[in-house]
This record gives sequence, C-alpha cells and structure tokens, in this order.
Amino acid sequence: MKKNVVVIEGDGIGPEVIKQAIKVLNSIGEKFCHNFMIKKMIAGSKAIEKFGNPMPKKTIDSCLKSDAVLFGSIGNSKYDHYPIGMRPEDGLLKLRKKMGLYCNIRPIIPYSNIEKSPIKKERLKKVNFLIYRELTGGIYFGEKGRSKNGKEAYDYCVYSKKEIERIGKMAFQAALSRKKKISLVDKANVLETSRLWREVIKKMSSNYPDVYLEFLYIDNAAMQIILNPKKFDVILTDNMFGDILSDEASVITSSLGLLPSASIGKNQSLFEPVHGSYPQAEGKNIANPLGCILSASMMLEYFGMYKEKILLEKAVKSSIEEKICTSDIIDSSFVTTEEVGNYIEKYIKDH
Repeated sequence: MKKNVVVIEGDGIGPEVIKQAIKVLNSIGEKFCHNFMIKKMIAGSKAIEKFGNPMPKKTIDSCLKSDAVLFGSIGNSKYDHYPIGMRPEDGLLKLRKKMGLYCNIRPIIPYSNIEKSPIKKERLKKVNFLIYRELTGGIYFGEKGRSKNGKEAYDYCVYSKKEIERIGKMAFQAALSRKKKISLVDKANVLETSRLWREVIKKMSSNYPDVYLEFLYIDNAAMQIILNPKKFDVILTDNMFGDILSDEASVITSSLGLLPSASIGKNQSLFEPVHGSYPQAEGKNIANPLGCILSASMMLEYFGMYKEKILLEKAVKSSIEEKICTSDIIDSSFVTTEEVGNYIEKYIKDH
C-alpha cells in the first residue's frame, strides 16, 4: 500500500522525535510492503524566520493533498511578543481549521512498570480511557480582542449544534466498541455553551441505548481523573476543557512524552504527540520519542493497517518493559532518544 504522508517537524524537540517516528514507519513499511512517501514541510518558528508566516500556504496545500500529516511539536518563546496570528502556535490552529480537524482523540493507557507516576499503582489498574476533544470551535477560535484603552479583554466561546453533533457521533461510536460509557464534561451550571452541549448530547443518546451517558462538571472530572481514573471509558468535552484534561491525564502515564493524539477531519487527519516543543531539551537527544511513535501507530490504524499497529505497540511496550526509556519515565539507566528509536526499529524487524 502506498500512502502520502506530510511530515512537519516543527519546533524544539520536534525534529528529534519525528526522526524516530519516521525510522519506525520505514521499518513497518519494509516488513509489510508499504510505501510511505514522506514529504517534509515547514511550519512554526522556522517558517516565521523564512517566510514571515507560521503556517505557509504551501504547507497547508501539501497537507490538504496528503493522506495524513505527522506533526512534531510547536512553540518558541522568542515569538511570545508577536501579535496574535503570527506566533508558532497560531500556525497549528490555522492548519487545524483549514483541514477541518474537528475531533481530537487522546488515549490514556498507563504502562504497569513505569517508575515515575505519582499516582498509586493500585489506582492505575485497568485504567484505559479515551478523551474526545472538540478541536475547531469554542473559546480558542472565537472572536477575541482588547478595548481601545487596553484595560479590558474578551474571548468569545461559540458552539453550534452541528459542531457538537459531529464529534458526539464519533464519541458514541467509539463507546460502542469499548465499555459503552460516555462522560460528558462541561460547566453547565455556569456556561450557556455547556448547556447546549448537554441538550444535544442527551438527545443523541436516544440513538445509542446501549451507551450509558453521565454528566460531570469540569472541576469534578479533573478530580476524578486522579482519584478514580478507571471509572472513565470515553470522555467527551469541548476544546478548552479537553486541552486541560488531557494534559492532566498525562500524570497517569507519568509523562507527557508518552501521550499520542489523532486529530480527525472529513478528508485528512493529523497525528501528533501531546507534548510541546520542550526547548530545554532541544538538541540534547534526551526527549521521549514514544508519544510521536505512538501517534504514528494511530496513523496506521487510520490507514486500516491493524496488524502493523499491533506490532508497533508491542514494540513500544517491550521497550518500556526492558527499560529502554528516556529519563522522564525511569529513574536510572535511561537511554537517549535515538536509542529508543533504534530498539523499536529492531524489534519490528525481528518479530
């Protein structure tokens, strides 16, 4: 099978983790006779330096013509003072909007022998849930601005019934193949947009009688993710709450460096690790590449390459069991970014 994959390395540790993910993809391609046609495009701070634009039109056009996009990381404090629309992060928001990436999926699955999770091991048994985060609406994309005197600021949060229905459908379908439970997380006691979410999702639930639907306020959900994470199956929520909860949930796995994500659109999808650009680690060969490698695994599933996905995830699990890991998840005898990638590449070739 031939697939055209646009790769955007991005900022900070992005190029280092992407390098390992491509290495792993190529080993999968060789083993299963697939041809991953990799096309590297520029975005983020490098694009600002070269083109004065964090997400050039050429990059967007290439992404729209691809079968999928594999993204590294974005962000550079050097550009924090730049106006809205010209910062590296703004480029990613623009790409999400142009590609129509409305559904962000983040799996939360702890590995049993991770050393550094601050949560008691007994609480992590049987934890396996998905966060379905709406990605192109809400407060991040609403109108924003300042008053003329600069003493007031506003950010509008807007959602439509259609936006809620399309991600709600995906969450319900996912729940049907899992434990048949959805937790809608909102702030319906305060926010009108949250009340609309409840109305729409409650009405949709009548089409899925086998799925149990519960409602949780964001503050309660944030506590329950730490106190009783195994209670969750599919968490459905809006853009901002999903952003916060998925980063919080990284505590369960011990590190943001382990979390992958998929951003699903109508025609193409984008896959990226949850972690940021982590500039303190840039160029040091210490960043955890597993989040990026597992994002590539989610891409394989999106392509219908299920055997390939299973093998890749077995390789990741083996690397953790054998303690071929970076320092963010084990305390001693840790290895480099490159060594983790090499181990997974070899595992795929040998199994």
